Amino acid sequence: MPKLSVSGLSILTAPVLAVWEWFFFFYAEDLESTFGLLSPNRLGLDLAWIAFVYLSVQLVSIPFAAASRDRFIGVLDGMASLLPLGISLVVIFGKSEVLVTPERWEAAFLLLAITAIDLFGGYAINIALSRRMMDVAAPVPA
Repeated sequence: MPKLSVSGLSILTAPVLAVWEWFFFFYAEDLESTFGLLSPNRLGLDLAWIAFVYLSVQLVSIPFAAASRDRFIGVLDGMASLLPLGISLVVIFGKSEVLVTPERWEAAFLLLAITAIDLFGGYAINIALSRRMMDVAAPVPA
């Protein structure tokens, strides 16, 4: 059985979040009262844990991907965040009829912010690490 690397786990969390978003926005409206975890009075707590786990895995994997010899994994790790970002954008701008409550609007914008922070923050950290590894800096005055 192949081992799952930190970058592999990071890549796996993005589609998992995208599937969760898809389920939440398109199918969970009927299940909110019976399922319990997606109820409006628990939604903030659920989203806080989702944000914590997602950003922890995504941002911790950046130094490992930068130190890897296989650059494709690092690119795939960064691009995987486009999946949940795309779901949030489609829900907010294309299918806003599924956002029937203020809580769902807040959840949509929060998920959009989380994935955008991961995508752009990850690239900023990646650029900073690559500049440090390549030693691109101004010459030190003697």
